[in-house]
Amino acid sequence: MRNRLDLKNILESLYAARSQEHLANDPLSFCHRYQDPRDQEIVGLIASSFAYGNVKIIKKNLAWIFDRVGDSPRLFVERFEPEQGFRLFAGFKHRFNDARDLCALLFACRTMLEQEGSVEGWMLRFHGQGREDLTETLTGYSEAVKSLDLTPVFGAASPPGDSYFPFFFPSPASGSACKRLCMYLRWMVRPADGIDLGIWKGITPDQLVIPVDAHIQRICRLLGFTSRKQADWRMAREITAALRKLDPADPVKYDFSICHLGISEGCDGKDRLKCLACPIAGLCPVGSP
Repeated sequence: MRNRLDLKNILESLYAARSQEHLANDPLSFCHRYQDPRDQEIVGLIASSFAYGNVKIIKKNLAWIFDRVGDSPRLFVERFEPEQGFRLFAGFKHRFNDARDLCALLFACRTMLEQEGSVEGWMLRFHGQGREDLTETLTGYSEAVKSLDLTPVFGAASPPGDSYFPFFFPSPASGSACKRLCMYLRWMVRPADGIDLGIWKGITPDQLVIPVDAHIQRICRLLGFTSRKQADWRMAREITAALRKLDPADPVKYDFSICHLGISEGCDGKDRLKCLACPIAGLCPVGSP
């Protein structure tokens, strides 16, 4: 591996090369359809919750949801009633999440707005400014959401055993990498740069933890940012710690760029023909001579 300065320069070039084509191929693009930060916050929570699986299917299902939500997602959530949702979202399915799970997510979001005025305000209940990262924040947030009374949706306070609503709110306490929650926080917290939105101010960018999906897991292992094999919370923190050495104030700055080497550019860690045009080929053992 090259020295830290070379690595930072190459990643900075990669960051500068982000494009609207990359954004269009990302669930974050749905947030950019709305101008009001209050709408963007709601859209981000929904979009990130379903951001697992094939990106084309993710985008198709999110488009289906937001076509029904209408012009003001914030207003829709404020007025949301589960019975209405069951009719509006009848037949919805995204892998193992169904219309009940979607309605429970919307009802939980409505509860957050009622209690604190925003999703950010609700999450800040569990956040401390002096913390190094979001370990305790996400642990408290996820456990609290899963403890909400969801009787209007499920007919009982807790989801039944066949509901995958809890899947939306993983916790570092269980070892999960919490990829979708970390991604949502990156969207909300990082400074507005044409990709991320920078609409939350109560959490600082230096506290973010990188969202570890299959692309980040593979590419960051190749770059030497982690030696771990399992995509868990320890891997997420290890990669973030390595990136913090490059940019202490904004350690997940390069997440979108690195991730889209896989999502948009087709890097699979195997096809050396793709390495010929890859900007990090000189850093990666697959693309090295």
